[in-house]
Amino acid sequence: MGTAERRRTTGDEHETSRRQSGEDRRELWVEEPARRRRLPDPVRTAAVRAVIIVALTLMQAMTAFLCALAGSWLSFPMVLSSVASTVVATWGVLDVWVTRQVWNQRHGVVSVPSSTARQLRRERRRARRQARTAERSEERIRRRGGAGQLSHS
Repeated sequence: MGTAERRRTTGDEHETSRRQSGEDRRELWVEEPARRRRLPDPVRTAAVRAVIIVALTLMQAMTAFLCALAGSWLSFPMVLSSVASTVVATWGVLDVWVTRQVWNQRHGVVSVPSSTARQLRRERRRARRQARTAERSEERIRRRGGAGQLSHS
């Protein structure tokens, strides 16, 4: 039996004895990587606000409906306020969308490395850099007195 085989068998024996003694337990908290990036703070704030407003609007609409079924005098004011709340809820949802667009515009969007637009920008930048260096070298030659001059005297 070789060294690697001996290690394997002793490792297996240790694993078996550990399982039998109950040492092989799963951890209580396992850290997993996030599937999506976290929303920026202003967008998250607007989203939370919109969810609260929409939830309150739905509760108010349900209350107005139940008051109408019961024939209560409260049904008319509740329906009017539900209409107003619907307008506010629509504004809240639009606010999330606008805030997200503004944040993306100000802070930029994460570009995918394989993006063709990114590659084109790199090529254009490289071409501009080469054109500038060629222009500078021609300018240096002109300042020195033109072609054909072999020394600085």
